[in-house]
Amino acid sequence: MRLISLEGKLAAALFTASLAGALLTALLLHWLAAPWLAASVGVLLLALPMIALARVLAQPVAALIRALAGSVSAFRDGDFSFSIVARRGDEMGDLVAAHNELGSVLREQRQHLFQRELLLDTVVQNTPTALVLIEPGGHVVYANLAARHLLHAGRSLQGRLFSDILASAPNALAQAVAAGGDGLFGIEFDGEEETFHLSQRSFKLQGRAHRLVQLRRLTRELARQEVATWKKVIRVISHELNNSLGPIRSLAHSGRALAQRGDVARLTTVFDTVAERTHHLEGFIQGYARFARLPQPQPQALEWAPWLAALARHYPFKLRGQPPAQPGMFDRAQLEQALLNLLKNAHEAGGDTGQVELDVAQGPGGLRIAVADRGCGMSDSVLAHALLPFYSTKRSGSGLGLALVREIVEAHGGRVQLANRRSGGLRVTLWLPQPSATA
Repeated sequence: MRLISLEGKLAAALFTASLAGALLTALLLHWLAAPWLAASVGVLLLALPMIALARVLAQPVAALIRALAGSVSAFRDGDFSFSIVARRGDEMGDLVAAHNELGSVLREQRQHLFQRELLLDTVVQNTPTALVLIEPGGHVVYANLAARHLLHAGRSLQGRLFSDILASAPNALAQAVAAGGDGLFGIEFDGEEETFHLSQRSFKLQGRAHRLVQLRRLTRELARQEVATWKKVIRVISHELNNSLGPIRSLAHSGRALAQRGDVARLTTVFDTVAERTHHLEGFIQGYARFARLPQPQPQALEWAPWLAALARHYPFKLRGQPPAQPGMFDRAQLEQALLNLLKNAHEAGGDTGQVELDVAQGPGGLRIAVADRGCGMSDSVLAHALLPFYSTKRSGSGLGLALVREIVEAHGGRVQLANRRSGGLRVTLWLPQPSATA
């Protein structure tokens, strides 16, 4: 127990009071013969000094407690500017020091938070993506500069009904928002035809459901991608044409020389080679044309057993499990082309062709068709680009096989997933919706 603590001060006050009471009682007993009278007079004489001493001891503590209560109320209201000055060496002094340190920390944190909010608001306000935050009642609670410029001629959107804003917006934008989810649409903006990507997300803010609408202008990016794609197409076609036309030109010259010499027997070899090269070139051009002119799917009932048997005659595979009992609803020719491309890739993957597997299973969300091999699989970079048109790691590949598979599957409303297998090889999974699965 330290002497300057509250406990020490109280002990000192009690000791002083007890000593004073004893001395006063002894004096009164000397003057007064009756002990009870001496005690009564002593109590009366010590009452007022004891009350005054208690007030002197309690008043600073009570003042500090009131100051602390006021400061805590200010903290509750978000005002961290209060601090208390008290030079005390007891527990109240320690409490005041801790209080002042807490206020200093809260002030610093609030300043840092304010700076981060200012930075975030600056970034959000100046991003080219239009952002609109909508509360459950449909009113706009936040909109950045791009959103105000796109939707309201630069004027503030805060507090307005988003439905009223859409009513005066271009019809394509209103339809895209009403459809829900993400999507692309085109509108005339600033005198030019612009393509936008719409993204809508729902989340809870302060316990209430809010909706965030994002509109991103993609015209320039799409134009750059289109130019890059056309350049790659031209390079691929030019490379393939040169690979075929060069030998054909050389063989034509050789054939002319053989004909002039009358060497008819060797002309057969020349013509066969020319025919082989033209056949290869025709197949190459038809592959591009098929990819560019893929028609809309015409679904029809497809019995699994005979269809899978027909596929196995082209590229053998092991069937895992039993196919669904009920027929599938697909465009037979398109799905067959997609599966033949996958089976061909699986046979050319470098593994044991006897380990090529095909799995067809009905799930709650539709149909799953998986083709797996035991080849070398794909690197992360190849996995990221494998489904893009004209991307190929094969020396003689056109880069259209997997791209055509993706085009066919997405035309059916499905999606494609590529993943390496743990024990080596690649698995390509097609997820296809079925009317019976969603009925």
